[in-house]
Amino acid sequence: MTEEQVEELKKNPYFDKYADKITKLQKTSPEEFLGRLSAHEEMKKAPAPEQKDFSLPGRARSPVSVNPATKTLEKIMKLDLLKDKTAEEITEIWTKHFTAKDAICAVIPAETYKTMQKRFQQYNTFLFPIPRKNGYEFVMAQFQGDEAHFTTLINFQAHKENAPECLSLVHYTELVEDKGIVLMVGEYDKDSLELIEAKCLADQVAIYYSRPSANQQRILDNFKTNPAFFDHNQLITEMNSLQI
Repeated sequence: MTEEQVEELKKNPYFDKYADKITKLQKTSPEEFLGRLSAHEEMKKAPAPEQKDFSLPGRARSPVSVNPATKTLEKIMKLDLLKDKTAEEITEIWTKHFTAKDAICAVIPAETYKTMQKRFQQYNTFLFPIPRKNGYEFVMAQFQGDEAHFTTLINFQAHKENAPECLSLVHYTELVEDKGIVLMVGEYDKDSLELIEAKCLADQVAIYYSRPSANQQRILDNFKTNPAFFDHNQLITEMNSLQI
């Protein structure tokens, strides 16, 4: 997280009020949400994992380098091996590659990702809820270029730009011109998130940043420009009605 983004976040009065509001969150049934949200049929049939409790502040991470190394698709798989593959074949390869790893992945149509890129710049900071044992916890997302970095709000309050990440998403655009797709991979902290919770966050990003409803668009706009009208409970309501 850059100093500039941190300063922008401080202008939003919601963050200062969050500590008091979190204790007043309505307690509902996270299990019902998890049963609906799963993107895969096999996960829908499987029993929902035990819910984690609310996070406690973790240890601050070391300051990030001003010029971090660029992440490239070549570091994950040989591009030469994909030249003669169709988008469908690459999708299958990409999915299988991460099946046995502690990561989530997706393949996004190029046109859809172009929309997401513009919105990453326009709404470069946002909140997303995830279900916990006794309510919901908010996770803050910051979008930088083709990456998205997530930290629990309590960790951001404690450590600001040095807050430890619970999830990071990287979008690889090397195949946009030839194959018309963008490959996404997300790595998550297993001490902070379950696999299905990481998927939950990625699914919410996909919806709010590529195909938001009119109400979701209002929530985005209020968070950025009209904080007095921003209501975190609306985020929970929207999450419980998501159609993935």
